[in-house]
Amino acid sequence: MSKVTLQAKNRQKSGSAESRRVRRSGRIPAVIYGRSGKSLSIDLDAIEFSRGTKGISESTIVKVDVEGKSYDAFVKDTQRNIIDGQILHIDFYEVESGVILRAKVSIHLHGNPIGVRDGGILETPLHEIEVECLPKDLPERIEVDISGLKINQSLHVRDIPLAAGVRLISGADKVVALVKFAKAEVAAATAVDAAAAAAPGAAPAAGAAPAAGAAPAGKAAPAAGKAAPAAKAAPAAGKK
Repeated sequence: MSKVTLQAKNRQKSGSAESRRVRRSGRIPAVIYGRSGKSLSIDLDAIEFSRGTKGISESTIVKVDVEGKSYDAFVKDTQRNIIDGQILHIDFYEVESGVILRAKVSIHLHGNPIGVRDGGILETPLHEIEVECLPKDLPERIEVDISGLKINQSLHVRDIPLAAGVRLISGADKVVALVKFAKAEVAAATAVDAAAAAAPGAAPAAGAAPAAGAAPAGKAAPAAGKAAPAAKAAPAAGKK
């Protein structure tokens, strides 16, 4: 993908009133933050920015041309109106050629896993990884084929192939994708176990208390109808 180039103008004034004026003119107020801590206030055409940056990720380096001076930068943040989605402000972060940087790169999974075709469920807990490299080596995204993933198999960060010059920063043991048994199958197995436990003659669960009136283990219950020993009669009145 060719590098996106955005045309911008220097913005001499700042403040809320000036930002509103810029937006009314169809432009977006923005700031380019340099690695040395300096910043440059600019504004860009709103339509050109929306069209030019459609589909880019946080790891995409764009070129911002400010009245003849070019800056390579990331689009680090876009502030939007929560009601109509209009972009209110943009933050760019400048990158320098030949200087190693760290960036988060999105992971794009493709392919229909074998385990899913066999009835499993695909889970994708991780959607980006952090890497370190020179700007020229930074991938815009990482494509990963998961079609060979079987049930109870998982893909970890360490399994992702990286280009030469790109060093992994994220934890190598983090799970990117895994295929698990379908919940319906687990629920069916649980129902079968419950039915077996409730069947007549089933042995009581370990540790369960005996039913009321039941004899302790190893001792016979008293015969039905056998009366308890009578209480000792009291002596007749006056008899010693």
